Amino acid sequence: MQGEVVSQGSRLLSGLRVVECSMLGPGAVSTPLADLGADVIKIEPPSGDYIRSMSWPIVDGKSLLHLHISRGKRSIVLDLRTEIGRKVFLELVAGADVVVEAMRPGGLDRRGLGYARLCEINPQIVMFTISGYGMTGPYRDLPSHGIAYDAWAGTVGPVPGSDGLPSIPDHTSIGITAGPLFGTAAILAAVLNARQTGQGCHLEVAQSDAAAAFDWLRSEGHRAYARPQSEVTGNPTDGLERRPPGTAGMAEGVRYQFYASKDGHVLFMASERKFWRNFCSAVGRDDLFIAHPGAEFADHARGNVALRHELSAIFRERTTAEWVDLGLASDVPIGPVNTPADIGADPQFVDRMPWQPADRLIADQLPFPVRVVGEAPPVAPRPAPDRGEHTEEILRDVLGYDEARIARLRQAGAFGG
Repeated sequence: MQGEVVSQGSRLLSGLRVVECSMLGPGAVSTPLADLGADVIKIEPPSGDYIRSMSWPIVDGKSLLHLHISRGKRSIVLDLRTEIGRKVFLELVAGADVVVEAMRPGGLDRRGLGYARLCEINPQIVMFTISGYGMTGPYRDLPSHGIAYDAWAGTVGPVPGSDGLPSIPDHTSIGITAGPLFGTAAILAAVLNARQTGQGCHLEVAQSDAAAAFDWLRSEGHRAYARPQSEVTGNPTDGLERRPPGTAGMAEGVRYQFYASKDGHVLFMASERKFWRNFCSAVGRDDLFIAHPGAEFADHARGNVALRHELSAIFRERTTAEWVDLGLASDVPIGPVNTPADIGADPQFVDRMPWQPADRLIADQLPFPVRVVGEAPPVAPRPAPDRGEHTEEILRDVLGYDEARIARLRQAGAFGG
């Protein structure tokens, strides 16, 4: 970032220090903190975090998973199996605000570095444990990877694959993303409380729990429908019919539905009467509104197959961009339909989500999406580190060690063999 003006957004958490012990994806909990200016120190074993070799694509020999999740962080190698390595770790904790344990629960405790020990060193420390299935429950020690949490939460399921065998479909990974985001909010709340009261706490989140919580509308909807019809009904627009919870109840929608445009697809969302009227007027088809005015709110004209075919013919007359322009000009909710491969060309994306370029971060990456009003999104201060890249820098700058002491640590095996 030499020569760049550091935005306020990139400095919001300046002064917050996080000591992170992570393996693989759960380390994402501290990525937003680093984006916003926190000093995140990633503790790695002598063998390193094998996140660098996981998933795809591999960019210049390092996985995109690592390049994204570990961006903005510093790496130090410490062998926590040794007494001298644990001593250095505790010295780092003494001056930190947060310790992140992003691995199977109890990993630090088994090394004598659990929350009780950390509190002896720093009573204000906030410890955050993120794991697959959490610190309790029958699945606590079940090994797992990211898709497991979405399957457990019911947000993704098998589809027919080759030879009729069940297959994993393309989908958005929720648990491994929602868990860190819920965790980031809780960490900052706990740090504020610790600074006010002098007392830290131990937080934990399961990525499986986070996937279920993220999909609250469907699970809570099914739960609500378990009550008698006299207590829980559908929407009055549908004659109180109990439609399936969540967006599944919109499969037969007409005024809220996907439509093919001249060159792609759009999502039409005129479920309010005023938007439906605006659309009909804008396309010169007031007759459609007169014939099908619908209810004032939440009316999808569900099951009106004839109207759906009429709208299909209308939407094929213009390009997606032309429909978006009509929506802007006439106050009609019409949105473009993108894919992860082509969203980078969308003008809204270009305006709001400037790529953090590969010449800074090794791979082009999306920015942290929250910004200070009037500024561009915050940018990561540095690319993802190599294993132990900042070991001596951290020991000198954070702990004040001189070269002789660092040499003694190396000889004593603090950094591994």
